[in-house]
Amino acid sequence: MTSPDPVMTARALVLRDLETTGVADAASVSLLEAALADRGWWLEQWAEGRDFVVGLVAQDVQDALLDSRGRWPLCHWCDHLEPHPVHVQPDLGGPDPRWVCEVAGISVAPVGELPVHTVPRADQ
Repeated sequence: MTSPDPVMTARALVLRDLETTGVADAASVSLLEAALADRGWWLEQWAEGRDFVVGLVAQDVQDALLDSRGRWPLCHWCDHLEPHPVHVQPDLGGPDPRWVCEVAGISVAPVGELPVHTVPRADQ
């Protein structure tokens, strides 16, 4: 039995987070696809990096979205009122990457499991 393709796993998990946060439009999915292509090549060069692919793809998409639409994903899980994003930790993407609010120092969710936020914040 072969193990799952880490690039396809990254696609499914990051796409779920894009959908959960309401930004899974055509432009964002194109950025995801570009990140997947880049990380697929990277993985061909360093097969031992398979545990890092999910977190690195999430970081790549986060960086690309910053350039095109702003900070993503925004934190809705701490009491800090200033809008700020959550970030992937560990910094190199894995293993077991999580979205973390660095302002409050709290772990929000694993990549691919961002909770749906339904209560509007006071600053939005």
